[in-house]
Amino acid sequence: MRKARPGGLFYWQNKEMLTYPNFNFEITYQDSKSRAKTGILTTPHGTIETPNYIFCGTKAAIKALSPTQMREAQTDIILANTYHLMLQPGADLIQKMGGLHKFTGWDGPMLTDSGGFQVFSMGDGIFANEIKGKKQKVEEGKNSLMEITEEGCTFRSYVSGEKIKLTPESSTEIQVKLGADLFMQFDECTPYHVTKDYTARSMERSMRWGDRCLTEFERHHKGTQALYGIVQGGVYEDLRRYSAAYIKDRPYFGNAVGGCLGGTDEEMTNAVEWSMDGLDLTRPTHFLGIGQIKDVFRFVRYGIDTFDCVIPTRLARHGAAYIKGVRGETINIKNARYRDDPEPLDPSMDLSCSNYFSKAYIHHLFKADEILGMQILAQHNVAVINRLMREVRAAIRAGTLDALEKEWLGK
Repeated sequence: MRKARPGGLFYWQNKEMLTYPNFNFEITYQDSKSRAKTGILTTPHGTIETPNYIFCGTKAAIKALSPTQMREAQTDIILANTYHLMLQPGADLIQKMGGLHKFTGWDGPMLTDSGGFQVFSMGDGIFANEIKGKKQKVEEGKNSLMEITEEGCTFRSYVSGEKIKLTPESSTEIQVKLGADLFMQFDECTPYHVTKDYTARSMERSMRWGDRCLTEFERHHKGTQALYGIVQGGVYEDLRRYSAAYIKDRPYFGNAVGGCLGGTDEEMTNAVEWSMDGLDLTRPTHFLGIGQIKDVFRFVRYGIDTFDCVIPTRLARHGAAYIKGVRGETINIKNARYRDDPEPLDPSMDLSCSNYFSKAYIHHLFKADEILGMQILAQHNVAVINRLMREVRAAIRAGTLDALEKEWLGK
């Protein structure tokens, strides 16, 4: 299936390249001063404008919010997590129930990740922060990752304790059963503390795993799903560029930037720039697991089309509400200053969770441990991020992205 190309790359030898007849990505505007662009991403379950934000419904549910509430907040697309769903309730059951769309009641576009990030970040006892660059001590008893080989990885289920093997083929088959429109190749996510040599070997293994994902995807391909390839290479320029060249050389529908992104903003920015330099940007490009407001402004300029992150609903559960123009992006509704504040969160938002309930009432709900408080802030945060993305798209077309960034970040 693979053949060496001068320089050590490979090319896909199939005479008939993979096509995606029910999918399309059209660039509608390209900024002349950066790679920022707007586009239309078409899937069998609907069309979304880009740049856009994919909200995390990790276990097939957006925490504290129903599909109806997500629609009220003007959400276009959500994701679910392969790792968690393969363990509970299982891909076979979800397929029996008609796939994720029918199972969850969400009728718009969906994405699933491959499960690799969770296996390697949770399973190695170091969690996501270490992969993102922040060193952490391994917690005793948390190490469930048993083995990584060329075949795949073996780990213990946190649900049942049973020994489970996940391979490029099984990850692909599981995602086919889940039925999301868009899904990711299986890859290894290396943490920050490993050597460049290990990062290189891991990246090359992920490339071989990517070829196996493409082969398995071809076996199931019916035009209802589309596959993304993931750029790895850690914080190393030559590895990032090499990995991006591999992705460009393969018949993936979309690109994704993943793996270790360093311990500083500078390292993250470099990793993205090196990755984007080598990719085919006529394909949609997703940034895995990144989605603070400041990140959206920074990385749309590099050509990122979609973001995902758990942060909007996670922050809400801890009392943090996004407010446009506030330094630090959020306010903490649990602070005493809001105890007797009669003003709504944001009267400019066309949503009852933002412009009906007073800050004093929401403050009370959190102090009283009432779930309604989390629900109000979760929908508010989702709605604010969706508003952000609408305004970002408009600003790219108008050439006013710098001014909009100052408005949002309180600069």
